[in-house]
Amino acid sequence: MTPSTTQPDAQTLAELLALPDYVGRQPFDGRTLTVQDEVRRNLTRKLRAGERLFEGVVGYEETVIPQLINALLARQNFILLGLRGQAKSRILRAITSLLDEHVPVIAGMDFADDPLNPITAEGKERVEQEGGALPVRWVPRSERYVEKLATPDVTVADLIGDVDPIKAARLGTSLGDSRSMHFGLLPRANRGIFAVNELADLSPKVQVALFNILQEGDVQIKGFPVRLELDVMLVFSANPEDYTARGKIVTPLKDRIGSEIRTHYPRDVRQGMEITLQEADRQPDVQIPDFVAELIEEIAFQAREDGRIDRLSGVSQRLPISLMELAAANAERRSLVTGAAPVVRVSDIYAGLPAITGKMELEYEGELKGAENVAKELIRKAAGAVYGRRFSSLSTAGLEEWFEQGNVFRFPQSGAAQDIATSLAEVPDLTDLTSAVAEGTDAELQASAAEFVLEGLYGRKKLSRAEELYAAPEPELKAGRGGRWN
Repeated sequence: MTPSTTQPDAQTLAELLALPDYVGRQPFDGRTLTVQDEVRRNLTRKLRAGERLFEGVVGYEETVIPQLINALLARQNFILLGLRGQAKSRILRAITSLLDEHVPVIAGMDFADDPLNPITAEGKERVEQEGGALPVRWVPRSERYVEKLATPDVTVADLIGDVDPIKAARLGTSLGDSRSMHFGLLPRANRGIFAVNELADLSPKVQVALFNILQEGDVQIKGFPVRLELDVMLVFSANPEDYTARGKIVTPLKDRIGSEIRTHYPRDVRQGMEITLQEADRQPDVQIPDFVAELIEEIAFQAREDGRIDRLSGVSQRLPISLMELAAANAERRSLVTGAAPVVRVSDIYAGLPAITGKMELEYEGELKGAENVAKELIRKAAGAVYGRRFSSLSTAGLEEWFEQGNVFRFPQSGAAQDIATSLAEVPDLTDLTSAVAEGTDAELQASAAEFVLEGLYGRKKLSRAEELYAAPEPELKAGRGGRWN
């Protein structure tokens, strides 16, 4: 039966039991589906219908997602293991789309207790005393996901709970009574999904408490045994680097995690471009030519292979995303000053160097070279790689011969498209190369293509490039660095 997308009208336990189409109930016995069963049922329905799963997750269709589906169909808890910026948290949050739209809990409690199958002493007592008149509230799926970033200072009290003497005194119970307990994050995630990011950072004591409460349903808090039969799907994420750098996952907990699913960076540049264009926050009127978008993505691929950058730390997918945002912002800034249409150029990528230098962990050789110099070399190598991949068939013989004769080409300092178009005519074949790359006659697009051609040939070591400092009082964008090609 397909879950309803609207909140049912039942406001009491009697009205809930009277619902003929309440899909959360197990057939015949009146009990509630567990979270794992609920996820499995909705997942099988989506698979049969051919619906897309995990919206916004790109590049994992043949690798991570099949393994994730298998773990969910098997009702397993799992851990996503991968380097930074591999969409681990996004995947965990996307699992909420497999939960029912709404589920009922007992109203008036700070614990999501199921009215059909209460697990707390208070919930059982209220069901017995109030019967069919027990008030029910409906919790949307968005509130059934609890996420905790693991840090070494997280305690058992934070995750599981602690004994509350004041509550015990008010209720007139002993400290060992579960009713005197102040619940932590995990019990409050009952009837939902509890995610722990960077699992290895939890202290071993806390990790032991986690698997104990999940597998055996009991835990000792300050010497008092507490038993809670929680209905929670527990999911984790971790970085492989953490196993040696900061901590490790204790063996008993690792043994109780059903599946270890490895994530990865995009396998090819086109996949990466799709992710970056999807995630980058930019003004819709800023145009990013396809060859520029590919260059931005290629920079991340070059960085992941560069021996001067620590591969264990990884190069996050946030690098090309942030770089595209800064490059688009620089193009927008130029547009606001000059009035021209905002089209991203290679010079805008150089203006986005802070997005590169801040996301690389350098090895000793890289530290000696300097983060900014390493970043500039990455741009050069990426430009050469993209140009060679897409435009290597274009003839550059006339252009190379012109430069070999000792000629020098200075990119117009103003950066105005008209000035660039005039200057291109000085160099043989450069106008034709620019038109072939731009695939259009728009002046701003031609200017972007011209700069890309020169940078690409520089990256392929067909010509050399030098930066010249220049200054002018107006306009603001004329002051800075210009390119000299020879």
